[in-house]
Amino acid sequence: MTVWSDGTARAVPLHALHARYIRPMRLLLPVLSLACAPSDGEVRRARPVDPPADTSADADTDTVPDDTVPDDTVPDDTAPGDTAPDDTAPDDTEPPPAALRIAVISDLNGSYGSTDYAAAVTAAVDAVLADPPDLVLSTGDMVAGQRSGLDYEAMWGSFHATVSDRLAAAGIPFAVTPGNHDASAYAGYSAERDAFADAWIDRGPDVRFVDDADYPFRYAFIVSDVLFVSLDDTLVGALDDEQTAWLDAVLDTPAAARIVYGHVPLFPFAEGRETEALFDDALEELLVAHDVTAFISGHHHAYYPGRRGSLRLVGTACLGDGPRALLGSSTTSARSVLRLEVEEGEITTLEAWSGERFDTVIARSSLPASVGSGGDAVGRDDL
Repeated sequence: MTVWSDGTARAVPLHALHARYIRPMRLLLPVLSLACAPSDGEVRRARPVDPPADTSADADTDTVPDDTVPDDTVPDDTAPGDTAPDDTAPDDTEPPPAALRIAVISDLNGSYGSTDYAAAVTAAVDAVLADPPDLVLSTGDMVAGQRSGLDYEAMWGSFHATVSDRLAAAGIPFAVTPGNHDASAYAGYSAERDAFADAWIDRGPDVRFVDDADYPFRYAFIVSDVLFVSLDDTLVGALDDEQTAWLDAVLDTPAAARIVYGHVPLFPFAEGRETEALFDDALEELLVAHDVTAFISGHHHAYYPGRRGSLRLVGTACLGDGPRALLGSSTTSARSVLRLEVEEGEITTLEAWSGERFDTVIARSSLPASVGSGGDAVGRDDL
């Protein structure tokens, strides 16, 4: 039992007494002298001093154990020469995960059957490669099909050379969804759908698939903690019951965020395409019920960052032919690349980048406060 300077009595283990007092007496006796505690109660560490001419007399008094409050030194239970154990608790704190960065390109095609791509398409890919995201999505219309007698093999070969191969060489996963000019589900286009499947079956993105049984049409995968679902929606009007049931099941997949993407939008965005949408109230209810973060679509060739309640509805601009004006506007939507970031289950950034080098953000203030009317209206996401 040792009595401390505050008057309390504490039991000190034998090994601690040995380590703290006896061993230091033997090892440091010739060269150290302990400083006495000053009158203000401060405790100071012993400091080395020059050994006196005769240490035999002073050693006994200078090494008497000091019963003042000990310093914070951890007792050394190791043998001389051994490394003292580190009792510091490990730091289990992990840095927060980096935001998942996504780029979306859409409607890149030209005239029917074309195997050439506009300079804007090449410039857009250049911009994506200059600031590479973790994932690139396409919301359809990559080639200019939906007409008989076209050379689909040549058309897809040109698209891959212009876009797909460049992204693959950079190691960026590229996940596509069919557009009506790629793989129309209307009667009479089965050969076109076969060509689409052949063009992509060996080009699946390097991601963790949840369901790829119908890749590259409808499928689901996870990157980081975000679930992505491609819809096979090349038709105007509500999804069929079979695909809706599939979507309901796949959206049960645990994820921090869920992004659904397809070609035809849920509700219209652009002039001249007022009737070309899904108009699917049941689908909207399903997406909301599964806490889907965003539904991103193409086909209308106009950028709009929209929202209906908690569900973000994002229309993408085209990179190819035929930019359109938003509903109620006379201004043609600029060609753009959509970029968004998802962090901790939320979209933290969503912007469209336009200009010759796709380096200029389209200001939301330049867009209508809403598009459409009545039950089909979509409001701007910042209002």
